[in-house]
Amino acid sequence: MADSEQGIGKKIISFFIKESTEPVTLAQTNEKPIEQPKQAPTTTVPNVAGTANVDRKFVDHFVDLLEKANLPGPDYFEYKQALKSMEGLSLGEDKQFQAAWASFKAMGGAKETTVLKSSADQYLAILDKDRNSFLKDVEKAIGDRVGSLQQEHKKLEENNAAFLQEMANLQKKIDDNKNRLGQISGEITEQSAKINANKENFEVTYKSFVDQINSDLNKINQYLK
Repeated sequence: MADSEQGIGKKIISFFIKESTEPVTLAQTNEKPIEQPKQAPTTTVPNVAGTANVDRKFVDHFVDLLEKANLPGPDYFEYKQALKSMEGLSLGEDKQFQAAWASFKAMGGAKETTVLKSSADQYLAILDKDRNSFLKDVEKAIGDRVGSLQQEHKKLEENNAAFLQEMANLQKKIDDNKNRLGQISGEITEQSAKINANKENFEVTYKSFVDQINSDLNKINQYLK
């Protein structure tokens, strides 16, 4: 139902959210006030029941949802407004509900409380439908975003496993090369010794032939003049 003094959205917020009522005092001064940076709105606000801090963005969402769904004529919301006006009158809870009901009937509302329950049930159904839609969106978001992250996680694990296998293969090649290097060092020493021994045998044999030929030449020169 429309209200010229206050928008339905602000009324809805006041029903469910505890807003700060502390006055803001400004010091009197002749100096030009220093412009203070605007503070970002808090992300959470306390609910009227004082049982939890609720997320402001969802508060705005539900307020907008209920504002658009406001039914024509006096119903649960108008009764809630009347009940809200009873705060601060030092009445017990039962008296507040009874006085609000009397005020509701005086503004032209139905004479039976069934209108409160039926309209409240309709708003609950609207909220429940919105919740189901939201939960479906959550599941889809999990599938789209978390699912892709899980796939990336699996791919990275597979890559790491492949890299580790490559590292193991390279390490085996390094170890094989080290073993071969040790073998080569021994073979170099062995082959060098064999070659040097063969060289010495060659030199000895060579000297033996040369000495024999030179000896024969000397004797030819001596004996065959």
